[in-house]
Amino acid sequence: MGFDPKTETPHLSGKVILVTGGTGGLGAQSVIKLAQWNPSTIYLTGRNAKGAEATITEAAAASDSATSVRFLECDLDSLASVKSAANRVLAEQSRLDILIANAGVMNHPPALTKDGYEYQFGVNYLSHALLIKLLMPLLESTAARTEADVRIVQLTSTGFRGAPSGGIQFDSLKTVQKFAVFGGFVRYGQSKLADLLLASELAKRYPQFTSVSVTPGIVGTDLVKRQSGFHRAHICLAAKVGGQGGLIKPEDAAWSTLWCVGAPRDEIKNGAFYEPVGVLSKVETKFTKDAELSRKLWEWTEKELEKW
Repeated sequence: MGFDPKTETPHLSGKVILVTGGTGGLGAQSVIKLAQWNPSTIYLTGRNAKGAEATITEAAAASDSATSVRFLECDLDSLASVKSAANRVLAEQSRLDILIANAGVMNHPPALTKDGYEYQFGVNYLSHALLIKLLMPLLESTAARTEADVRIVQLTSTGFRGAPSGGIQFDSLKTVQKFAVFGGFVRYGQSKLADLLLASELAKRYPQFTSVSVTPGIVGTDLVKRQSGFHRAHICLAAKVGGQGGLIKPEDAAWSTLWCVGAPRDEIKNGAFYEPVGVLSKVETKFTKDAELSRKLWEWTEKELEKW
């Protein structure tokens, strides 16, 4: 592993960080732990300012500097809300060093986002793709600074192994995509595959950044707790037989994200997929290394987001 985020402190002084979904669970724990590294500013997104209060208070207490922890209202179900959040960051900041695409949903019932996309794909992937696109000028200008080290971290899941035939079914992404068996997990796998491919494609197109994807493992967050008893049992069994012994606590799972943030540049491989903690993952499917699928996703995304 080399760098150990539990015992080593990277130099984040003066840096600005954005974490989506930072009001609870894994995202909140990531914000709190990042505050211990004393960056200049941490934005955490969510839909409810009240829900962010506890995270902000705990993060502020964790920092021994004047780290500013700010709530950024953002509903990932709405591209307009994503644009509003991005505009606020652009208005308030002259730099953005680290963007962590953490927020997400899992096994959501068939539904569409406010913009008419399959719900999990829209929330988990497309909203983050738009956020990155809108903040790209700020990321690029930051990367041009002396000794800059800009990073984009995509939270994914080995659940991408459950993606549908073809990996991503582009023709039906504007439908609820009903599948006969375990449909919610099939749609989830599709969205997590897209997150992984976005990280690898960003690494190719923007080599001045470090863009990686990471799975924190199977974590005992509300994503699991909200599942039906049947699905929860299925998830817990997967955690046990998968070698992690059971569900990982959010405060422990956050170290995987922090490794991607703090590891020295010569220890982290641009475009790679990591598993806990700081380990290059060997989990793959024929789609995770499919350059043509990755290119098609990029071009589809560019077209869908061109009006934004």
